[in-house]
Amino acid sequence: MINVGDICPDFELPAAGETTVSLKDYSGRYLVLYFYPRADTPGCTTQAQDFTASLPQLDKLNAGVLGVSKDPVKKLDKFATKRELKIALASDEETDLCEQFGVFKEKSMYGKTYMGIERSTFLVSPDDEIIYAERKVKAKGHADKILDLIQRHANANAKGDPDWLEMSS
Repeated sequence: MINVGDICPDFELPAAGETTVSLKDYSGRYLVLYFYPRADTPGCTTQAQDFTASLPQLDKLNAGVLGVSKDPVKKLDKFATKRELKIALASDEETDLCEQFGVFKEKSMYGKTYMGIERSTFLVSPDDEIIYAERKVKAKGHADKILDLIQRHANANAKGDPDWLEMSS
């Protein structure tokens, strides 16, 4: 399982828009790598729309966003088009990356257990280090929280302060 302080594993995944996406695409930038259960469900839609709305601020902070689910690319394309999403969405149908990050877990609903993705976010620094991890994410307001964390990390780096999570906004 990937944790804070680890180097983000290299990956390459098929993505919406008939493309592929890899860690190298974000080289020298922050990467908000978030895992979500299923495209076009309420929480996943909220999260994707909020990250899309945050893109101008993220661009100013030299950050990109990549959402990963096990949905097939065709479903991601429909989701992106229907919801006018501008963030990258990747398909991990085999759950290889999800399993590396420890987000493919046993879940339960209505008394039935099944395997699924636990909504989780990892913030990757411009030098590919995992600098923040949050599991069991609540979708509403999450994009704003991540924006704040990136800003605090950038400010702390500029000041040489290693305790960036303890800094006030």
